[in-house]
Amino acid sequence: MYNPIIIANYFLKHYGDKNITPMKLVKLVYISHGWYLGLMEQPLIDENPEAWQYGPVIPTVYHYFKNFGGSPITSKDFESNPDEILPSEIQKFLNKIWEIYGKYSALQLSAKTHEPNTPWHISWNRMKERQNGINGFGIYSHQIPDNLIKEYYQKKFNMNKVKDLI
Repeated sequence: MYNPIIIANYFLKHYGDKNITPMKLVKLVYISHGWYLGLMEQPLIDENPEAWQYGPVIPTVYHYFKNFGGSPITSKDFESNPDEILPSEIQKFLNKIWEIYGKYSALQLSAKTHEPNTPWHISWNRMKERQNGINGFGIYSHQIPDNLIKEYYQKKFNMNKVKDLI
């Protein structure tokens, strides 16, 4: 498992000239984690994604890059070189994720993660059901279980909704 900032920095180092916003970066790290769970049956990152009101979030990535707001991330000042930390098979995997998902905008990626029966949709609705009757004082985020993410991406793979992922 890797720190999600290392995964985020990999995308920025290799594709940062493609106007990656914080929202797009969060979605790319989340989708990478999902596909890795689904295909390799183990987590890619050492942090649980959370279901927030506007979608799945990797909190560390969100907080690290939130100062850029809706603008592209321009900083290329990495604390550590992701190419030296990530093995070549992980780099190949992340390049494939970019090849498939990099063409989508942050809003398009967000829409994909909000579809009915996605891990975010299921987790968010479960949380809302539990909050009924709390008089407006509730939790605003909830961890998305890795087993739910893994099952979703395995099902996507088995349904051939993504071509040539690996």
